[in-house]
Amino acid sequence: MASMSFSMQIAEFIAKTKANQDLVVRAITMEISKEIDSKSPVGNANYWKSKPPPGYVGGRFRANWQLSLGSPATGVLDKVDKDGSATIAAHAAANKAAKAGDVIYLVNNLAYAKRIEEGWSGQAPIGVVARTVVKFSVIVDNAVNGVRNGTSTTDFAQGYKTYGL
Repeated sequence: MASMSFSMQIAEFIAKTKANQDLVVRAITMEISKEIDSKSPVGNANYWKSKPPPGYVGGRFRANWQLSLGSPATGVLDKVDKDGSATIAAHAAANKAAKAGDVIYLVNNLAYAKRIEEGWSGQAPIGVVARTVVKFSVIVDNAVNGVRNGTSTTDFAQGYKTYGL
């Protein structure tokens, strides 16, 4: 069996590197999505000064995080997602097409989203996005190292914490 030529080895390395860049972008995007989702307050009448309207169910803010590629999503979703699983699943589906160099948007178009980010919610007194931005470098490091080591960002982060790396 003949060995690969040097130029073929370089071409293979470049192809693998490009694929890894795409994986890193997708991993970062999903970790940011999960962070924002988990930090998003879900309406809880126990925190309210007045009674909620009849039939109220929390989770509209969480359900309205929309992930899109190329241009920001517009409009508001008529959905409720108390635990965030449906929102994360929708983000994962949209994120499958993401590549290095793409512009990826994660927006919430609800009228009160800005107020929540400004700390108007007792459940998110310093916002949602701001808390995620603080963790951005850790999210990126975990994504890069997870892809490099062939594991998920969550597994890599857990190992990092466990072994004090």
